[in-house]
Amino acid sequence: MVEFGFIDSIKVNGKNSVIGEVKCRSPVHGDLLRGRDPLKIAEIYEKCGCSAISYITAKTFGGSIYALKAICKSTNLPVLRKDFVENKDEVEKTCEAEASALLLIARILKEKTLEFVDLCFEHGVEPVVEVFSEEELRFAENARVVLINNRDIFNPNDVDVGRTMKIAPKIKKTKISGSGLRKIEDLRVLRFVDAVLVGTAFMLAEDTEKIVRSFVEARL
Repeated sequence: MVEFGFIDSIKVNGKNSVIGEVKCRSPVHGDLLRGRDPLKIAEIYEKCGCSAISYITAKTFGGSIYALKAICKSTNLPVLRKDFVENKDEVEKTCEAEASALLLIARILKEKTLEFVDLCFEHGVEPVVEVFSEEELRFAENARVVLINNRDIFNPNDVDVGRTMKIAPKIKKTKISGSGLRKIEDLRVLRFVDAVLVGTAFMLAEDTEKIVRSFVEARL
């Protein structure tokens, strides 16, 4: 049972708000699990003080809706489902899995993003609209949470944390910065947003618990 809603959880004061992502595969790095159990990784994130958990269900990233369900049942933290959602049935599947939030990528859904946001609210799921540019903010008008993706999903090598610093001041909603956050120094974006989402850096670390704690407890 989740103790806090998604927005309330990532706005908890007294620590850096970090969303730990369970990412099974990467197009660049390949297998990120390396034989580990996704549930154990989620457990480490909760133990180390993460504000929420993100899980990628996309098959190309080695994910599944079944693992999402298992993670949701095993943690007290809100869980964000990430995928390349294009079908409205996925909103209902997210609700059935008891995930707290669902990522909606504006670059994929475009004008339909607004419809998907409303559908998420109807199902009790927090819609998190992902944007890559200031122009895409119009697709998040009816959302409460915006995630700024520092990586171009159509050109994975194009990663710029400065994208958050440029777009965030234009957003009056709850803001998250994701992708390309690998070092403590990258947490400077927390001056512009409410939370950061970190996946690959945590999944590649030899000592996951150590690096997660360092991000959560870093003095900025």
